[in-house]
Order: sequence, then structure tokens, then C-alpha cells
Amino acid sequence: MRGTVQGVGFRPFVHRLAAEHSLSGLVLNDGAGVWIEVEGPSASLARFEASLRSAPPPFARVDSIDVSVLPAEGTHGFRIVPSVASGGIRTLVPCDSAPCSDCLRELLDPADRRYRYPFINCTACGPRYTLVRDLPYDRSRTTMRAFSLCKACREEYENPNDRRFHAEPNACPACGPSLSFSSSNGDAAFAGDRAVRAAAQAVAEGRIVAIKGVGGFLLATSASDPSAVQRLRTRKHRPHKPFAVMARDVDEIERVAHVSGAAREALTSPARPIVVLPLRQASLALEGLAPGLREIGMMLPSTPLHFLLLADGPALQVMTSGNRSDEPIAVDEASVRGRLEGIADAFLTHDRAIHTRLDDSVVRVVAGTAQSVRRARGYVPAAIPLPFGGPPVVATGADVKNAVCITRDGEAFLSQHIGDLASPEAFGFFEETIGKLGRLLGVVPSFVAHDMHPEYRSTHWALSSGMERIAVQHHHAHIASCLAEHGRSHPVIGVAFDGTGCGPEGDLWGGEILVCDMAGFRRAGHLRPLALAGREAAIRQPWRVGLAALLDAGAPLSAFDDVEPARRDAIRHMIARRMSSPMATGAGRWFDAIAAIAGLRREISYEGQAAIELEAIAPAGDHEPYEVVLEKCTPFVVDLRPTVRGVARDAAARVAAGTIAARFHETLARALLLSVRRVREETGLTPVALSGGCFQNKLLAERVIELLTMDGFEVLVHRRVPPNDGGVALGQAAIASCRCWHLARNG
Repeated sequence: MRGTVQGVGFRPFVHRLAAEHSLSGLVLNDGAGVWIEVEGPSASLARFEASLRSAPPPFARVDSIDVSVLPAEGTHGFRIVPSVASGGIRTLVPCDSAPCSDCLRELLDPADRRYRYPFINCTACGPRYTLVRDLPYDRSRTTMRAFSLCKACREEYENPNDRRFHAEPNACPACGPSLSFSSSNGDAAFAGDRAVRAAAQAVAEGRIVAIKGVGGFLLATSASDPSAVQRLRTRKHRPHKPFAVMARDVDEIERVAHVSGAAREALTSPARPIVVLPLRQASLALEGLAPGLREIGMMLPSTPLHFLLLADGPALQVMTSGNRSDEPIAVDEASVRGRLEGIADAFLTHDRAIHTRLDDSVVRVVAGTAQSVRRARGYVPAAIPLPFGGPPVVATGADVKNAVCITRDGEAFLSQHIGDLASPEAFGFFEETIGKLGRLLGVVPSFVAHDMHPEYRSTHWALSSGMERIAVQHHHAHIASCLAEHGRSHPVIGVAFDGTGCGPEGDLWGGEILVCDMAGFRRAGHLRPLALAGREAAIRQPWRVGLAALLDAGAPLSAFDDVEPARRDAIRHMIARRMSSPMATGAGRWFDAIAAIAGLRREISYEGQAAIELEAIAPAGDHEPYEVVLEKCTPFVVDLRPTVRGVARDAAARVAAGTIAARFHETLARALLLSVRRVREETGLTPVALSGGCFQNKLLAERVIELLTMDGFEVLVHRRVPPNDGGVALGQAAIASCRCWHLARNG
């Protein structure tokens, strides 16, 4: 049996099933999955096989079952035998999972021997991917090998009828990992349950505590203490970027935010992601957690330790990655105190090693269904089927929100969120992830797929890898990732809206209407380009892009009268002379420009801030769009100059920035409808795939989906994979696999 069949209670399930049907034989783990030999009457064997297929354990995923008929040996009894590492690695590693109801009941039961033990788990829950060093999945191949089972735990571990049979992280206070708490100045130190209580008390007092979780360190403080939140912002140099909040239970979340059915399902799922939720009006006092926004990221406890901290401490706690800006989440205790020096007041650590670092996942409900924004804990390393097989490929992704992807036997394995590759630590994490994922999958890639951008660090790695290279255009990869997620390969109209990506000729794209499939693409249309005066500086200072939009549209520049004249004239000169001012069609830059002209945001402190805030201030309801024109050329151009002139008039008339924001969103949605209609007239295509970071924008995405659906289009959107650059590697891998498949087919 192949698939996710190790670490999920599969062997005890088989043992129970064999006993139920009075069958003899054996079951074991090997490199390919689970091997079963079962003997008995034909009718019983048929019922046994039917049950294997129809009712596997809850967290198992059976991809295939190969069945052979063998001569009967006359054996008696059914055995679970030791694993063998033969046949090559083909099984899948399970995802980390939140505590199950049985473990939580024991955790809170004073009569249970694991009462308040923060590492409680069983075959239905607990850490998996973060612990595994190698396959088959056995304790000796995990970071739990350092802990010898006590007599009581050994009996559970070896009893096929116990729910902890071969639960590899199985442990108790007598034999498992333990906690320690210490203040940064060394004036307090506690162990065991006293460490949990001390950490919870420190959080309640408004101190910042670094907490070692299953995938890395988190920084925690009281979410209801504005001064504590501000201290955390100051120490992390994070003035505006939202913080995620962990809540004791769903009732606490509902006091703060509106929770839809889809949001509740995501919040309570075994993955326990951060879910972006609309704030209740009465909760705007918590706005300091997400400045300028009307939404907040909230999650439920994802480990037993978190349950205890939330039970003993404040009901709402900020939980943010334990790192400095541009660094990956910290996992190494030997260096974490130095890395978090000046940030954390205290440290709550444990002695179980983290083999694979893993951030919290983030989802947002769009059009009634959860959509991945950051794919990590709880979802990785689940496989995504591809329409094509072929040799193994490693795809290196983008440079921002990086994730990598490796293919094996017609499946893609998208890694956890790695982040921005700007720092040496982040690039080291990138290289580490490629190596670990490849080893777990048991593959040595033959090809490397990479972005066309010559300055991407991920591209540099690909160029120096020694593998045969396949360059993939950024926006083609975006659309291909959406197609791969839906198991599609036929031509679609692709709308790829993001900030900036490299075009085939080195020009800057980002507002693209494509006709494409996995094999190739053509550019059918695009947004009118804007000048980026100062290149990266224009992204950090949206007023530069706003000024470029006004100049291009021939509109008055009064929106920027408050900008120092010398600075404004310098930017005008740069744009006029095309000095360090490349033209870019990026949709994200248009959001920046409108936000700046409307007076909302002149400079940003985190990626996408202007666009996120522009969405946040737009009121609900129907709003008249601004004028927009589709130029009759090939490829056609979506001319937003009339829109800019309308926005400038509204801004000069002191129309509310929220009204301008709502009208702009409606304008862009209707411009997309007109664009895909034109492509449909030319090609007859009706499927439309939406991808790129701009489709994280709930207001834009839902309006576009509504308009296109009403007009008879089939709309494909991301669900399991982020529409942002976190999904690019999947698209690169799918395109590369398609090209290799076609080459092999055509000889």
C-alpha cells in the first residue's frame, strides 16, 4: 500500500482488521509504504481488501494498492514485524497534526499519568514532518531516538490494540522531552510544569517570551496589552505588519472576529492554520495588532504546550515567528538566545530537537472556501498530483515568499514557506530544504526549473547546480500552479496579477492576461506600464509610482503638493529621462499608485502594505467604476489613464479614500471582465485561471469571480496552494515535467 500510510496508525488498523476477519499473516513498513501478507478463506480476504480501500485511518491517504496472490503457507496468527528499509523510498511523510480529543482529555485529567504533559501524542496526532530524519518512519529515524521509552510507554508502543502502538513520538514525563524556563537576565529558572506556569505568568505580565514549538521558536505576549504589543513591534522593528493571535478556544475568537462556517472548519482542522478573519466593530481596540486593517489573523492552539499556555495565561496571545526581520524562524537553541537578544524577556525551551523548521500556515476564506496564503505546518509535505510524469525535477521558486518543489513519479511536493532569500540565513534554509526534501523523497533530481529573473538568488543557485536547466517565465508559472492544483493541463485564459516579475525579454511584467497551458503561453494583453523611479525605491515609496501615474495620465499633481518640491522634481526628471526608471505592468504597482494618490499610504514598512490597506478601507456595497479603455493592439493594453484622472479628481475634491478604493477595485474587476471577454472572442476559451499575489485580495478576487461566473466563464482559483509567489515553484515544476514528458514522447 502506497501513499501516506506510515505514522498514521496504519499497521494497528491492519492488525485489527485481520483479527476481525480471522486472518493470519503479517504487516510491516518498508521504503515504499506498508507491506501486508494475509492468509485465509477467499471471501474473508475479499472483505479484508474492501475494508482496506474503503475505510483507512483518518489521516491516511492511500494512493495505490498492488495485490498479488501467493500460495497458502498455513500460518497462524497475525504479526506486526519490524520495518525494513528496502525497495527504495516511495512512502510519504505525514504532516504535523494538532492534538486529538483523546490526548486533550488525558492532558487535562488530573488522574492521568500524562496530566499537563506538554508532549502528549498518539498515532492520530502530534509532530511528524518536523521530527523525521529518514524513512521508513520509525522512532530510530526521528529526533525521538534520543529518548528511551519507559516500561509503561514501551507497553503502549508494543501493544497493537493501544492507540499509541508505534506512535513514534510517544513519551511521558518519566521518559520523554522536558521543558525549562529562564529569564533573559538569568534571575529565574524553572523546569517541567513550573516552567509552563512561569511562562504563562510572564505573558500575562506583558513580557515577551520566546517559546520553542514543534517547528521553531515563537514570540508570545499578551494580545490585550497594548504596551506589550508595542514593545514587541519596537524590538522586532515591525511598525505596521499584522501580528497573529492565538486564542484559548473558538468562543474567544468569536468575541473578537466574525467566524464563518468555512473559517471555523479551517480553524478547528488538524492543521490549525492562522485564519484571517474580519474584526468585530466592538473589537477595534485590538487594532494595534493589525494597524489600518479590519481583519486579524487568529488561530487555535496547535500543540499541547500551547493549550497549557492559553489555559494558564491570557485567553488571547500574540504568537509571531521567533526571528529577526528577513531571517527564517529560529530552531537552534545554541544560537537562539543570541538571535533573539534584545527581543525576548524570557525563554521557554525543551530538549527535543527540531529536524525541520516549519512556520504556521495561513489561510483566508475567499468566495466561501479557505485559500492558502502561506503553506507550511499541517499541509506540508502532502503531495499534489501532476498531469504528467517524467524524471524528477527540483523547482527553485521565486526570491520573495520562496518555497521549493520536487517531483517524483507524477507528484509534486511543494515545500514549506521559506521566505525572502535576502539574508544568508534564509538562503541557507533554502538550500537545507532542497536537501532534506530530496532525501525524504529518495530522489536525485535530473532537472532544475527556475525563474527567468537573472538577479534572483534562486536562479543563481539553479545556474550553479550542475543540473540541466529549464527556465520558466514567472507569470506562466503562476497560472501553471493553479492548473496543477486543479489537475488541468489544457489551454486556459490566465490572469496573472502580482507586483513585479521578469518577462521573456527582461522587461517587467505583473498585470498579465495570457493564453496558456502547461506547454507554453502567449501574452494576449496587459495593464498599461508605469515607471518605477528608483527601481526598488519605488516599491518602498508608493508616492513615486503615484506621481508616475499622474504624469502618464496628464493629471494634476496636486495630490503630492506636500512632497518636498526638490524630491518631487527629482522623480519627475528621472521618469522623463528614463533614468533608473524601468517600465512595469505590475498590478500591485497600480494598487500602490492609487493608494498614494488617495492619500492613504506614501511609504510602506512591509510588502504589499499599500494594497492591503486600500482593500481594508473600501466600504461594502455597489460602487460606480472609473473609466477604463482597452486599446486595440496586439497584445492589447488595459489603459488605466482615465481611471487615474478620475481618482485625481476625487482626491482633489476630498472624496473619502474608502470610496476611491471601492471604485478602483470595481474598475479593475470590470477591466478584467472586458479583457477575458476579448480573449474568449478570439480563442473560444471559457476556463479562466486566476493567480498572483493580487488575488489574495478578497474584495478583488470575489468580485472578479462573481463577474466572470455570471458571464459564463469557468473560474479556477487557488485553494491548497498560495496564489502568491509561494506557489510559483509548483508551476515551475509542472511546466518542466510537461516539457520533459513531451520530449520523451517525441523521442
